[in-house]
Amino acid sequence: MAAPLRLKSMLALVTGGGSGIGRAVSKRFSLEGASVAVVDLNASSANETLQTLSKDLPGQQHAVFTADVSKSQSVSDLMEQIQSHFSASPHIAVCSAGITADEFLLRLSEESFDSVLNVNLKGPFLITQAVARGLVASGQNKGSIINIGSIIGKVGNLGQSNYAASKAGVEGFTKTAAKELARYGIRCNTVLPGFISTPMTDKVPQKVLDKFAGMIPLGRLGHPDDVADVCAFLASDDSKYITGASIEVTGGLFL
Repeated sequence: MAAPLRLKSMLALVTGGGSGIGRAVSKRFSLEGASVAVVDLNASSANETLQTLSKDLPGQQHAVFTADVSKSQSVSDLMEQIQSHFSASPHIAVCSAGITADEFLLRLSEESFDSVLNVNLKGPFLITQAVARGLVASGQNKGSIINIGSIIGKVGNLGQSNYAASKAGVEGFTKTAAKELARYGIRCNTVLPGFISTPMTDKVPQKVLDKFAGMIPLGRLGHPDDVADVCAFLASDDSKYITGASIEVTGGLFL
């Protein structure tokens, strides 16, 4: 069944677009009619995503951009490049760039703590701020910013104090952004994935993944498409009265 064209003529920025959830979101948005700016630190991965995107509609185009979302100058340059390429600012942003540097608290280095917070929390701050500024300047009085958190930000996880802190921060930040940006018609929401099969979970031993799958009421790990479905809903007018929300995509885990 063809996807509805809920995002026709919209420009979407997707960070972490080179793999996992970001790639699935980029594909789903293109199927729903959006033009997509695929952003990743890894240009080759982003270009692989680009080859999978639908370009069936007149005027629909996609492009790859490399950026380090943890650095303000890089994000500023990114926004200028997107404006130059598309002659428009993004109407939609999905911040899915994320890293892990797992270690038990007693052995966790300051560098590992900072690196995870810089990408996972500072990144969404810089992207949200930059996209919101563009939307306000354009006077569109409409926009949707979706930050990818994690259920780990709510419940914690062994060896992931830095990751849990970063994702808890994303949720609190997004709720505050939603309050501040509502006056401009900009909606901000957080998606909280559970255990999703992505390159990030490829690092986890299979026996651990099997254990988690057994704990999930729906009986399986999630797929990136499961998260992309929710992002497409939040990006579209189907969710026009939803802002400041956190939607769990966990298969029922931790209920």
